[in-house]
Amino acid sequence: MDRRILKSQEAIKTAFIDLMSEKNFNEITIQDISDRANVGRRTIYHHYLDKFDLLDKLIEEHINELRKICESSSDLGFIASNLIIFEYFEQYFLFFSIMLSSSASPTFRNRLLEFIIEQLKNDVDITQGINKGLNKDVILKFFGTAIVGLVESYVTNGVPESPKVVAEQVGILLERNL
Repeated sequence: MDRRILKSQEAIKTAFIDLMSEKNFNEITIQDISDRANVGRRTIYHHYLDKFDLLDKLIEEHINELRKICESSSDLGFIASNLIIFEYFEQYFLFFSIMLSSSASPTFRNRLLEFIIEQLKNDVDITQGINKGLNKDVILKFFGTAIVGLVESYVTNGVPESPKVVAEQVGILLERNL
């Protein structure tokens, strides 16, 4: 892809995230994004249908990055793979804190929950061990919701622990219970 196109898209995404940290999603206009990104409105409409499409594509981009991280660390244990994920949350702290504390929160929370459940699916065994006979969907929703809640708390309130400590503890809990 052309570097100018990538540069424009990055400027648009950065401007949009910055604006979302300053005002409510419903108050943001394409003109606001255009002014902040220093690109024309046509450039934005060339890449995105509207601000909802921009938001959706941003969310999709981060979920896809998380998916790639999970795929590349699938041979690692819960602790090591969680560390990579929590470092990603820290690297894109502004995005995640806005997504989990703004009017976009329910949409993003649901997408993140779906993603986490999808990642945990293969680790839940209800045919033997401590989860024998339990309902797989209940286990997945329980851990998925717990992880989303922890991430939400981590990025909105700040957790007094480093990503390493949080990742290790979440990893231990998953290893112990799945």
